[in-house]
Amino acid sequence: MVSFVTRRDFTRGGVALGIAATALPRPAISANDPIRIGWLAALTGPSSTPAIGFDRGVRYAVQQINAAGGVKGRMIELVTRDTQGDPTKAVNATQEMISRQGVHAIWGPTNSGESLAVTPIMARFKMPNMHPCVVDSLIDAVKYPNAFRLAPSNGQWDDAVRSYCLNIVKAKKVAVIGDTTGYGVSAVNASVAAFRKDGADVVYQAQIDATQPDVMPDMLRMKNGGAEAIVVWSVSAAMEARLFNARDTLHWDVPFVGHPAMGTGDIKGLVSKPANWDKVYIIGYRSCSFDASGKLPDHTQAFVDSVKGKIELADTSLWWVVSGVDVINLVAKAVAETGSTASPDIIGYWNTVKDYPGLFGDFTFTPQQHNGYPTSEVVMSKANSAHMGAFELAPGYAS
Repeated sequence: MVSFVTRRDFTRGGVALGIAATALPRPAISANDPIRIGWLAALTGPSSTPAIGFDRGVRYAVQQINAAGGVKGRMIELVTRDTQGDPTKAVNATQEMISRQGVHAIWGPTNSGESLAVTPIMARFKMPNMHPCVVDSLIDAVKYPNAFRLAPSNGQWDDAVRSYCLNIVKAKKVAVIGDTTGYGVSAVNASVAAFRKDGADVVYQAQIDATQPDVMPDMLRMKNGGAEAIVVWSVSAAMEARLFNARDTLHWDVPFVGHPAMGTGDIKGLVSKPANWDKVYIIGYRSCSFDASGKLPDHTQAFVDSVKGKIELADTSLWWVVSGVDVINLVAKAVAETGSTASPDIIGYWNTVKDYPGLFGDFTFTPQQHNGYPTSEVVMSKANSAHMGAFELAPGYAS
């Protein structure tokens, strides 16, 4: 019996109830041979906010599975490397994990700039890889048949942000900015193109260094251009807080709309006053959102209750934590179902996943489609409404 933490378990009112492993004819595997999962995590540096949240879910899931006896008696061994958000460090860590550590699958990186650098390397080695990075080109079932996305693509994110700006905020003039990472550049370019295609006037477009101490010149250009909404594509909470503070200094009530990092708990300690965090709207998810009556979905509330005192949720986003749980379970489930840690078997199993009941969402993959997250789950949220990592739906957004 192999224990996983899935949506179905919590919906039924239990925790880690377990799923019997399917017995398939495979070569015998030593019960003492661990399942090695590589974890490429930007745990420090300016882009570390998401990885810290993911890490909490990853470690919780590993502990839960190992405490229940592992996968057919095999323990999960987590091989973690802090990439610091640096693509070069991510490349070096990936090569070491594959050539020296002998990992069976890799989770991450958590930033698209790093993933753009390492995805071709993993493809060469046919290394099973799941990541939450949103740049659309990172998933290509023909070019990268080993790579699967656990979160929405940037196209899904961008559609939600653009729709909110145009249809709810009613902004006709927008500014679109990002950091200087590979992700920031790709996201800004795609966002600008989509806004223009939909008839919006992009009055300002820029990449801002996440370590840049003074963002006032950029804010002045956006204000002078008449921006009615500022779209932000960056994982840097510090940069975003500086933008919010600058808006206050300018006595400007323009809304910020965009990346989930604008809702991280770190912002609270970085804004000069709480009101600076108002009118900030971020991408969110139905599984991690409070409805109009202030309730989470039943399975999400059950998970939050079960990890009280075990996982800190107040200073992170719940979706980062639960997707970290889901990815470990998807690796473990592949080994349980196939009886193998061979790359073709793990990849082959993932290609058959249909409506997998994850905590973050119901995932579906096919050999032709490695974007597994349902668009219907993507919503917009109030950035400063977090409670235990979950958020209220943004104003005007239908539940």
